[in-house]
Amino acid sequence: MAGKSRVGRPPKFKSVEAMERLIEGYFEGCKGEVLRDADDEPVLNKFGEVVMVGARPPTMTGLALALGFADRSSLLDYEGKPQFEAVIRRAKSRIEQYTEERLFDRDGNRGAQFSLQNNFKGWKESKDVTLSTAEGADIMAEVRTRMAAEGQVVTNDT
Repeated sequence: MAGKSRVGRPPKFKSVEAMERLIEGYFEGCKGEVLRDADDEPVLNKFGEVVMVGARPPTMTGLALALGFADRSSLLDYEGKPQFEAVIRRAKSRIEQYTEERLFDRDGNRGAQFSLQNNFKGWKESKDVTLSTAEGADIMAEVRTRMAAEGQVVTNDT
C-alpha cells in the first residue's frame, strides 16, 4: 500500500472560525425580522416594543441542526474536540442564558425548567424530605417485610 488510509469520518469543521460563523448565523436567525408597516416604519405592540416576525427561541437541537449535525448529542460529542470546546461551550451558555431568563416568564416557565434540567449540568430539581424517627422506623420495617417476601436476605443492617 502506498500510503496510510485514515479511518473514520472526516471532521465536519476544519476551523473554529467556520463553526463560529455558523453559530452566529444561527443566533441571528433566531432573532427574526422587524415587522414594518406600509410606510416602512417598525410596528410596535401595546407595550411599545418592536414586533418581530419569525423569531424563535435558541435551542440545543436547533443549534445542532444549524451546524449540520444530525442531533444534539452529536453536537455534544463534538464538544469533546479540544479545538472546538470553547466555542461550543459559549454557544451552549448563550442558550442556557436565554432559557434561564424564560424561568421568569409565566408562559415559558415549564419548558425552560425542562430544558435546563435535561440539557445543562447542575440544573436538577431536588426535594428535601425529613422523616421523624418513628416514620423512618416504619419505612424500614416495610422494606424488610417486602425484601423477606421476595426471598431476599434480611439483616439488621438492611
